[in-house]
Amino acid sequence: FLPNSVMAALTGCRRAALGGLATSGGGAAARWRRLLLPPDGCALRMAPARGVAAEPGPCRMVTVDVGGRKMELSSGKLARFADGSAVVQLGDTAVMVTAVSKTKPSASQFMPLVVDYRQKAAAAGRIPTNYLRRELGSTDKEILTSRVIDRSIRPLFPAGYFYDTQILCNLLAVDGVNDPDILAINGASAALALSDIPWNGPIGAVRVGLVDGETVVNPTRKQMSSSALNLVVAGGPQNQVVMLEATAENILQQDFCHAIKVGVKQTQQIIQGIQQLVKERGVVKRTVQKFFIAPEEIVECAKKLAFDKIYAVFTDSSHDKISRDEAINKIRLETEEQLKEKFPEAEPYEIMESFNLVSKDIFRNLILNEYRRCDGRDLTSLRDIKCEVNMFKMLHGSALFQRGQTQVVLCTVTFDSLESSVKSDVISTAVSGIKDKNFMLHYEFPPYATNEIGKVTGMNRRELGHGALAERALKPIIPQDFPFTIRVTSEVLESNGSSSMASACGGSLALMDAGVPVSNAVAGVAIGLITKCSLEKGDIEDYRLLTDILGIEDYYGDMDFKMAGTSKGVTALQVDLKLPGIPIKIVMEAIQQATAAKREILQIMNQTLAKPRPNRKESGPVVETIHVPLSKRLRFVGPGAYNLKKLQAQTGVTLSQLDEETYSVFAPTPSAMHEAREFIREICKDDQEVNLEFGAVYTATITEIRDSGVMVKLYPNMTPVLLHNSQLDQRKIKHPSALGLEVGQEIQVKYFGRDPTDGRMRLSRKILQAPATTVLKTLTDKNSIVLGGTVP
Repeated sequence: FLPNSVMAALTGCRRAALGGLATSGGGAAARWRRLLLPPDGCALRMAPARGVAAEPGPCRMVTVDVGGRKMELSSGKLARFADGSAVVQLGDTAVMVTAVSKTKPSASQFMPLVVDYRQKAAAAGRIPTNYLRRELGSTDKEILTSRVIDRSIRPLFPAGYFYDTQILCNLLAVDGVNDPDILAINGASAALALSDIPWNGPIGAVRVGLVDGETVVNPTRKQMSSSALNLVVAGGPQNQVVMLEATAENILQQDFCHAIKVGVKQTQQIIQGIQQLVKERGVVKRTVQKFFIAPEEIVECAKKLAFDKIYAVFTDSSHDKISRDEAINKIRLETEEQLKEKFPEAEPYEIMESFNLVSKDIFRNLILNEYRRCDGRDLTSLRDIKCEVNMFKMLHGSALFQRGQTQVVLCTVTFDSLESSVKSDVISTAVSGIKDKNFMLHYEFPPYATNEIGKVTGMNRRELGHGALAERALKPIIPQDFPFTIRVTSEVLESNGSSSMASACGGSLALMDAGVPVSNAVAGVAIGLITKCSLEKGDIEDYRLLTDILGIEDYYGDMDFKMAGTSKGVTALQVDLKLPGIPIKIVMEAIQQATAAKREILQIMNQTLAKPRPNRKESGPVVETIHVPLSKRLRFVGPGAYNLKKLQAQTGVTLSQLDEETYSVFAPTPSAMHEAREFIREICKDDQEVNLEFGAVYTATITEIRDSGVMVKLYPNMTPVLLHNSQLDQRKIKHPSALGLEVGQEIQVKYFGRDPTDGRMRLSRKILQAPATTVLKTLTDKNSIVLGGTVP
């Protein structure tokens, strides 16, 4: 038998084998090193933080006080083969996060980081409800949380680190009180900091709520249900802001800014806790084989060759997106050919990146030093905005929002029944308390929007994230008691800027065009940032904030700051950075600049449509209520719900039961509702009811002879009811023919009310054979099922 260490090496676990052999020493270790290490010995090195070498290290744990509650961070016990692993616990909710990065460079010319956050049913004490009874594809909640984690940690990787890196977040336990997404962000920070992966962390993350006017750090699910703010703050050392994401119930700007400051301050406690863990474990970062950074000599040569040409393109404001890109690409091809001739041994990436660096420096210096933007605007000006509503008569609501020459968003509104609301799976409900929602916004970004060709498939992560941001911006203005499910679709027809904020603007106009009684109009804008950092300390020496950024300004800039809201306050915010962090001061200035731009956009939108239309369109859906007495429910529904199924199939309406005697009828058009009314009248036309007196005697007509009794009617339009053999005569009979009864014959029966379980009429002929006498009653017709009750 081979030793365990040798078996590990044979099965591919070279890190585990090297760690085991290194501790034993001897010639065997040296031989395995020669076999497993590359010739230069740079890809791997013996480090106690990798492989089973971490096994002898004890489990370390620190406890930090965050908002008056204890958060525990631990490492060294679980998933020790990962480069980094950490467990974060708050209350009884625990999340384990692992970090693994390859030592061989990736073929990608960017940072190939993958973050996967998965909700586990077992963590919530549930079993998945799909037919396989196991977790399948990622849900929207999982994808959006993965994006938040990615945006929080990506800016802190060193430039040129192009090595496949994966962060996996595994829910260990969920108590239904504390949301695990914040713990996952802190876990990712701790796992990276405790690993040997190059990363300039740690960071800390908290959620800030606003309950009864007071800020609450990491609120519970119950507190969040009454919170006017849902703000996620990721902060770095020295009170730096790394990432922001917020949904707000139209709160004031000063309250919003105060919540950000509170959140950043609370993250410092978490950062100090992670730094303490790193110090105790003695983490040593790996020696990276290569950072993909362009050589300075090639950059200088590219600058001499292309500076004047690039400068001329970026200072020519007559260019639009397409012509500017074509001009730069032409200069790129010429310059790269010249660089390849001068540096024949240079790698393709070094040539491309050298040109990119020159272009980026020219573009940024124009803004920093000359206050010039490539389209001729000053730093705070908006592009030209045009709005149009009621694009197509048959749509429930539609709007066209155009910003500048290259930003057009077509937004449509569709109403449907409340039964069409988004149903949350049981795991999402158990983990984060998400319930059915009757408002959704779906964002579409086809390839032609950027003059490209691409495969049109399902929704990708980017489209989901942009749609979620626009949805959060509009949701606070939707009335809670609106009787329809609302779906807004935003299709980007051209893109050269923040299409998600344009979706919020177009969606607001489309909702008002559809007659949705929104509380306020919503507008959104993107703010960019260009910075100049000191070479020694890396601190920001100078910066410029840009209003309503173009796509190229987002590409070459340091920040994408998206804020949406009404004229009164803020409804949504999302901040993505390319820097390891920025001071709170810059964030506050960006909020102020975005607020001014937002008001200007709202004034332009109000010129097209200032308030919601008083009524919905004639082609829109209709909702009515039907009152069905309990005694008539069986007739109305039909056997096996046959009548309801037939009604929905023939007319297209949707029925939902509100209570025991009330149904809601949703019709996509008024004509469909008219058809539904006629159908209901048809199935109920022979179901007439009169006020019957308990104990009175009525004349009944026999309509059918059965083995169990006779079917009788008390009046012409009545549904026949069964008069059982046991109620026909004092004598016990097995068939009605024993009494000589025939179809059409009239008999006297006594009324004893209705069965409380199924509403059936209770009649008796047997009781009349007693000596007591009664009064015979005469009946009149009256409808029993009442139609109407239109929902406003």
